[in-house]
Amino acid sequence: MATFTNIQGKHILIIVENLPVPFDRRVWQEATTLKEAGAEVSIISPQMKGYTQRYEQLEGIDIYRHPLPLEGSGAWGYLMEYGTAIFWWLILSFRIFFRKRFQVIHGCNPPDLIFLVALFFKPFGVKYVFDHHDINPELYLAKFNQKDLFYRLMLWCERTTFQVADYSIATNESYKEIAIRRGGMPADRVQVVRSGPKLERLKIGPGNPELKKGRNFLVGYLGVIGEQEGIDLLLDAVKQIIARRQDVQFGIVGGGTALEAMKALARKMGVADYVDFYGRVSDEQMLAVLNTADVCVNPDTPTEMNNLSTMNKIMEYMALKKPIVQYDLKEGRFSAQKASLYADPEKPSDFADKILWLINSPDSRKEMGEFGYQRVVKELSWSHERKKLIKLYNKILSSEKSMVRKNRPVIEKEEVC
Repeated sequence: MATFTNIQGKHILIIVENLPVPFDRRVWQEATTLKEAGAEVSIISPQMKGYTQRYEQLEGIDIYRHPLPLEGSGAWGYLMEYGTAIFWWLILSFRIFFRKRFQVIHGCNPPDLIFLVALFFKPFGVKYVFDHHDINPELYLAKFNQKDLFYRLMLWCERTTFQVADYSIATNESYKEIAIRRGGMPADRVQVVRSGPKLERLKIGPGNPELKKGRNFLVGYLGVIGEQEGIDLLLDAVKQIIARRQDVQFGIVGGGTALEAMKALARKMGVADYVDFYGRVSDEQMLAVLNTADVCVNPDTPTEMNNLSTMNKIMEYMALKKPIVQYDLKEGRFSAQKASLYADPEKPSDFADKILWLINSPDSRKEMGEFGYQRVVKELSWSHERKKLIKLYNKILSSEKSMVRKNRPVIEKEEVC
């Protein structure tokens, strides 16, 4: 019997600003899942290094990329960046709509400004789904540590986003609570869909011993290199570790606005020979580094934003059977549980101590890695989370489906076997 869903034949427009697609792993997983469920999917995202084609079709999904000449690193820089993005969102969304009408705009923050596009299409019956990737007011505090005019603007944009949204997707229970409490969203219109890793993509392999640069151990990091990611704290841990033993290499995979500053800091601290900054790389190179790593780390600065946020890197480490060291933060502990050691945020040397303890404890590394892998396989992988996304979209599109069915002959209401 053929399974009929409300998603089949619908057109969904996804808008993402801070990363290109398909590089944004969460967005690409969502897009391909909706495509597999029978929807037509179009995506608007920025042009960035490695993803410069203005248009391409991948796996049946139309991707429209727009110029983004300035990557903001200060308050005014972000305003200029987002202003450019809004212009292109409007141009491209109307172009796509006139080609084939879409029923849903799926907006992925940051920033909390995609509601401006949704407002233009609401009169046409288009629904807005807000995919809450980052809590922007807390992100602003993490970057600038001040509750000024821009902070209040962040709060207003967040509140307005939830007011415009028909439904909201939260990456964890902490974000769901914010959507309900601060955004005023009804609980039945907020769905938690975690950024579970695809095990088909994260293949466990032998690694490449050459990446250890002749040393015995490799500590790996994967993620954005920004102000709030704590790479400076990791470099401080590197300095403490090499003062005690010199057989540990560090591999940092990822790009971002603070990449060059962190490279300069490593040189200034005298640890550059022990740290390789790979930048944004292919999946093949990323997997080579992480599969080689003996320990993986998440040095995210202990801020309220990081405390309440689920980091993709944690579950990706777990999918590769890697033991983890991170600071003791709420959502990080929920994800990793016994797959991680948790450093005391009030004791700077504790992060380095935890890394060294794992390096000296091969049996514990193996046990923690296996626990994390089984947790991903049984509970957290995308194969589990995708079902929640499909369920939500069936709910979102059910009202439109019921209206169509009212106009059909009775015989057409039956499913086709």
